[in-house]
Amino acid sequence: MRHKDLEKFIKNSLIEDIGYGDHTSQASIPYKSKNKAELIVKENGIIAGIELANMIFKEVDENLKLKTFFNDGDKVKFGDIVFEIEGNSISILSSERLVLNCMQHMSAIASKTNYLNSLISGTSCKLLDTRKTTPLNRGIEKWAVKIGGGINHRFGLDDMIMIKDNHIDFAGGVSIAIEKTKEYLKVNNLNLDIIVEARNLLEVKEILTVNGVKRILLDNFDYENTIKAVEIIGNNCETESSGGITEKTIIKYANCGVNYISVGALTHSLDNFDLSLKAIKK
Repeated sequence: MRHKDLEKFIKNSLIEDIGYGDHTSQASIPYKSKNKAELIVKENGIIAGIELANMIFKEVDENLKLKTFFNDGDKVKFGDIVFEIEGNSISILSSERLVLNCMQHMSAIASKTNYLNSLISGTSCKLLDTRKTTPLNRGIEKWAVKIGGGINHRFGLDDMIMIKDNHIDFAGGVSIAIEKTKEYLKVNNLNLDIIVEARNLLEVKEILTVNGVKRILLDNFDYENTIKAVEIIGNNCETESSGGITEKTIIKYANCGVNYISVGALTHSLDNFDLSLKAIKK
């Protein structure tokens, strides 16, 4: 995520949460009072979002001081203290919800990514995320995937060519879609990788008749046909499995010999990682 986009995300998120002011804190706490709070881990997993939390705290109040005991990507367990935040009490409370929302979500993603990666660690297959992300949260969600040890697929529609089933059907066929894409890239002087989705072995074979494809995505293939597709493709293209792959099936697909497996569940359908920001009583 570009730095300016991250700054924009933080600013807009704080506007959404604070609005015209944190009236509860302003009403109940002396304006110049100072305190400390600590971030407590409530389950085992991978922590993510510490760097982002520091940026949020500094955006709210540049005088807040963060003391960290872990780094993004570290394993944590129940009861661990990730960091202490010290400074103006109102500033800490005004930052609390955005920090927790981001870190709970990012840590859940990082933990899921780390777990799925561990299941295929004995293979040469690499784990990818997808564009199945929360609108306007893609930057931090893909950041969390990287923290968890995964690899980011394309960030948006402008950084890679990915010809999927609807593109193929609208274009009038696989070969036509690829040839039109190659011409488009040439005319517009664009240097983008081309990935093409195949729905069956016939489409795999047709894709291989056209030069210029970097990777073939095997969408919703069963194990048997995945193995056949990998054999047919050989070293002509990279291979990627996708479509409903879970923790129960991921190792079987990795053992089929594909180079990549993409899993949308890395960034959607996750429970938040349990974290709590608590005041340190004097």
